[in-house]
Amino acid sequence: AFPSVGDQVLILTPAQVEAIVGARDDDRRVRIGSSPMASNAAIMVDPDKLFGRHLAVLGNTGSGKSCTVAGLIRWSLAAAEAAIKRAGKDAPPNARFIILDPNGEYARAFADRTDKLRLFRVPPVGQGERPLDVPAWLWSGHEWTAVAHAQPGAQRPLLMQGLRELKAGQLEGVPREAMIRRYLGSYSTRISAMLNTGTQAFAGAHKAKFDCARLLQAVATDCAQFAGEVEEPASSALNGITTRTNQVVESRRSGNYFNDFAVADLEAVRGAGDAVVQTLPDAGPATPISEDSPKFFDVTNLAEHLERAATEQGGNLAGFISTLGLRIRGMLADQRLGAVIGRDPPTSFEKWLKDYVGDDGAGNGQIAVVDLSLVPSEIVHIVVAVLARLIFEALQRYRRGESTGQTLPTVLVLEEAHTFVRRGNPEEGPASSPSQLCREVFERIAREGRKFGLGLVLSSQRPSELSPTVLAQCNTFILHRIVNDADQNLVARLVPDNVGGLLRELPSLPSRQAVLLGWATPIPVLVEVDELPMAQRPLSADPDFWKVWTLEEERRVNWDTVATAWAGGDPVQGQEP
Repeated sequence: AFPSVGDQVLILTPAQVEAIVGARDDDRRVRIGSSPMASNAAIMVDPDKLFGRHLAVLGNTGSGKSCTVAGLIRWSLAAAEAAIKRAGKDAPPNARFIILDPNGEYARAFADRTDKLRLFRVPPVGQGERPLDVPAWLWSGHEWTAVAHAQPGAQRPLLMQGLRELKAGQLEGVPREAMIRRYLGSYSTRISAMLNTGTQAFAGAHKAKFDCARLLQAVATDCAQFAGEVEEPASSALNGITTRTNQVVESRRSGNYFNDFAVADLEAVRGAGDAVVQTLPDAGPATPISEDSPKFFDVTNLAEHLERAATEQGGNLAGFISTLGLRIRGMLADQRLGAVIGRDPPTSFEKWLKDYVGDDGAGNGQIAVVDLSLVPSEIVHIVVAVLARLIFEALQRYRRGESTGQTLPTVLVLEEAHTFVRRGNPEEGPASSPSQLCREVFERIAREGRKFGLGLVLSSQRPSELSPTVLAQCNTFILHRIVNDADQNLVARLVPDNVGGLLRELPSLPSRQAVLLGWATPIPVLVEVDELPMAQRPLSADPDFWKVWTLEEERRVNWDTVATAWAGGDPVQGQEP
């Protein structure tokens, strides 16, 4: 009923205002701040609604996003601890917060909760820290394809084959005789490839003759070595191949060059090798296993194994695989990556899950901070993608393994989300780069994570650069100051029309103030987020230029220490930016 002119106006009491802007009684579980436009009424939220259907914390740099995220985690855990005590129980909350922190901001925010914090950093690490460990053997075939840029024609199928064979342990415990059989078979395949291409492969051009001579010399050298590793009669037969092959090479040598090789010579070497192959045992078929299985294998063997497999299959496949092998070798040779993707000794998969996803409530803490600030840019996207995928799939398998289909509630926080979940081209095909792969993983989590108990918290200063798929799945928004027109327009399209007045305040909101709207609040409301003590804030404060310039605050510089740590020496300990 609308009022008429002259009707009495009643001023709302604080209790009435709080009833309008506040949550229902059963949703009043965690206080996050107060509303300056509603008599400073307390704003309470329900974690089930806040985290269960994904949360986006958006705003320009310096608007208070990181403090809001840190506060939500602290206040949620504190409220859970209070509820446990009221119930007369003596146990820590069975909560899981996993923070992917590209700027290294959150370690200090939870430094006072060391018993509840698991902090992972790029080695070398300090006391109370754990080395970041995202082993390459945990990567799926799709992730290997993206990081190695394997092309779909020949490289990708062979890469999948190589991963399956290595994860199945096909090269582990194989008798030496079976390995020699494989090597001889590959040489036979290469000689057949030369013969099938005609005389141009081993006659005519100098390069073709040199290639043929190098292959025969390799056969002679290897057969001489193999002869000492097998029993008779294979040993004598291998020595015979060495002698015959050396004779062929020397008979065609003309100074520093070679004359044309005869077809009969090559066929004789191939036939002798095939005869020895028949006398050696076969390794037998490997146990079927997927390239995505989290099975340990020595990743340093991958490039060599791919090249050998390509050689065995013959044709021109080896030429296509050579560049793939070079990329993989170059990545593994990078010393910055070794400590992150190839820890020695390797961590067991069970321990990895306990460390990163979390053990039971009384286990190793409720908060995991993954400091990505020193992860090389070449692999930071693949590290984030692998971590997110494994966490998601672990929760999937947990629900499937429980007889009642129960979920394991977990919150995954992604800072600087616009860096890892960038808007893509709708016409793009399957992920062919780590950045595409990263977006693909988080889009899947945004669509399906709720079903398996995985809540997603995105923090970003450029919402217009975020994937529309991920943003569309967020049901609650905390909007700090947003100045950019494109970002404002995007936010306006995401929220109901009746909050236009509040959105007009976004460009001028002071720090700590934000608009809360969506599933976690009955009506859109302006919130002044509770202030964290200085020691509990992430390292994201504005730099104090004037105080440093005027010597009010001292800043000493010791570049020698920084340079030593940067170059791989002792780490810089106890320094803050």
